Amino acid sequence: MIVPELLARRATEEPGQVALEVAGGGTLTFAEWQARAEELARGLVRRGVRRGDRVGLLFGAENWTDFAVAYCAAQLAGGVAVPISDRLAPAEVAYMLEHCSATGVLHAGPAAPPDGGYWSAVPAELEPGSREPEPPRPGDLAQILYTSGTTGRPKAVAATHANLTYGSATRANRRRFGHSRLLLHAFPIGTNAGQAMLINALDARPAVLTLARFTPGRFARLIESRRVGTVFLVPAMALELLNAGLHERHDFSGVVLLGSAASTLPAALCARLAAAFPKATVTNYYTSTEAAPAQTVMIYDPSRPAALGRPALGSGLRVTGPDGGPLAAGETGEIWLRSPAAARSYYRDQQASAHTFRDGWVRMGDLGYLDADGYLYLVDRESDVVKSGAYKVSTVQVEAALHEHPDVAEAAVTGVPHPVLGTVLAAAVVPRARAPRMTELRAFLMTRLASHELPARVIFVDRLPRNHSGKVVKSDLRDLLNEEQADLVVEAGPAEQAGPMEKASSVEKEGGR
Repeated sequence: MIVPELLARRATEEPGQVALEVAGGGTLTFAEWQARAEELARGLVRRGVRRGDRVGLLFGAENWTDFAVAYCAAQLAGGVAVPISDRLAPAEVAYMLEHCSATGVLHAGPAAPPDGGYWSAVPAELEPGSREPEPPRPGDLAQILYTSGTTGRPKAVAATHANLTYGSATRANRRRFGHSRLLLHAFPIGTNAGQAMLINALDARPAVLTLARFTPGRFARLIESRRVGTVFLVPAMALELLNAGLHERHDFSGVVLLGSAASTLPAALCARLAAAFPKATVTNYYTSTEAAPAQTVMIYDPSRPAALGRPALGSGLRVTGPDGGPLAAGETGEIWLRSPAAARSYYRDQQASAHTFRDGWVRMGDLGYLDADGYLYLVDRESDVVKSGAYKVSTVQVEAALHEHPDVAEAAVTGVPHPVLGTVLAAAVVPRARAPRMTELRAFLMTRLASHELPARVIFVDRLPRNHSGKVVKSDLRDLLNEEQADLVVEAGPAEQAGPMEKASSVEKEGGR
């Protein structure tokens, strides 16, 4: 199956049904979506787009309906859609378009994309030609998404039509989220989470409602006034909603499914969400741009608050040691997911693809372990683990402990240089009404963390450095911690580092994984 077939089917079965809506903006029915996409596809063919040509799609969140039309039109013309958010810097946009050798760029205007060896146009400028486009095949590339680039330059992740349409319902009574009339999100264009919502608009039962820019107050008002049944957000958005106390002023009882994606959902935040949305099933989805549609799914369980769940929808899951063999329950190693569909790959990067994609399995770049019942637990990003003295420590575990403090709204942890230990842990904390005293914070953390896991430095900030996907950018966090004068929680010394390691929160001792 190809993505435009999903649209054609809905346009035939439910032509007048609203598929997409931008809050305070326009709506798009399935019939309108199909007609506009077909017309624009003929315009792209007239412009010279051929099968396999990459077409950049540079749009902002206020243009979700126009973006959706352009996305399906590019694919109907046989091309490969390359979604790019207009929130990115011009240099980032230029890099992406040059890297994928884009033939042309469709954009919302009035600002044009950076100059390059491609044409650019607003969709309305393309006159439809008379020649019908040659439809793509399921094995053809359908989209290229650029990763968020939190650890370096963004990578181009290519997906086929067969990958994107895997598991799509062919009958109306089997559509996803059948309990809801509306699905609300505020994910940016050009992210894996945003693209998942676009596929939901094509395939799921509810109409997909989004807003041009996330603000917690407006998001809360939409949930209440529109009686939204399904809500998707990232942890950063959830924190803003809860820290503003909006669940106490708005009726969230209509929400029956609350899904979190894109980054780690701390256990303390899960519990707060479950209390704030009393009738909702709070669900955490663990995947990546590279691994989708492979995923683990976890319905919040107070007895397993930190678990990421078990594999879903035909996915495979394993945790491996240095030799690539599976590890026993409780042992920390590399997390791999196996895609149930045609696997993705890095576009024009065979070396990186060989490292990440192997026989249908995808290396997640994370460290974790499985419990005796097969539930996955995340220890840390492999690149974020802090090597301090004789230990390697999980920043995720330290962040989780900080989030449990009643005066901490948000927290992020990384490593900073130390003259004796090489690196020590440092934290940036966004306080709630008041910043906790250092002695109080230290005493609180000492009941939850081993001595070698205590942050040696803490600064209080108004906000954490995040990218447009809502993820904390650890390189920017390190710069911030190195620049700012930090308060001392505990100055860790060699004697403290020699103490016993607690398995629950430390990744590993030096010399083995």
